[in-house]
Amino acid sequence: MAILSDKDIKEHIELGKIVIEPLSEPERQIQPSSVDLRIGNEFKSFRLIRKPFIDPMDKSDIEGYMESFYIDEGEPFIIHPGEFALATTYETVELPDNLVARVEGRSSMGRLGITMHVTAGYIDPGFCGKITLEISNIGKMPVALYTGQRVCQIVFETMTSPAERPYGHPDRDSKYMNQKRPVTSKIKHDYELIRGSILTKD
Repeated sequence: MAILSDKDIKEHIELGKIVIEPLSEPERQIQPSSVDLRIGNEFKSFRLIRKPFIDPMDKSDIEGYMESFYIDEGEPFIIHPGEFALATTYETVELPDNLVARVEGRSSMGRLGITMHVTAGYIDPGFCGKITLEISNIGKMPVALYTGQRVCQIVFETMTSPAERPYGHPDRDSKYMNQKRPVTSKIKHDYELIRGSILTKD
């Protein structure tokens, strides 16, 4: 795999191979080997509920564990130490079948103790939608986040060949395709949990 440079990123965008909409300030957002992305205006955080744990095999909707907050421009969303929240990028991103992408937190955010993705920083070829951000505050002070603030960066890598079944392919279980807002976990739709047995017998 090879990481796209700023020159390659611009060419891919001009040819429509990579879509980032809206890319309001390309000269500021396109970095030497990445593109800065901004945070949207909807956040989700966990409610305080009387359940001992989250069970991925529970048939109830995990959406009920979380509540949404819409933040007006110029108003802060405060994330406290130890808190976890979902948000999305302001931009919609679309990848071709021969590129993968990684979302990385900006150094300036990391130095405040804010991580922008817990584990899901990998974007499959063929993905289209806003990117869900899994935000945690691992520092000791609350931090304010503002709609439109640059909080992460996306890096593009070429594959050895185009994917035969990219994300969104009819034969794939692409649960988060075309998402437009923070989407809670759809883990209950995983095939191994649906069938009710995690391990298959030999």
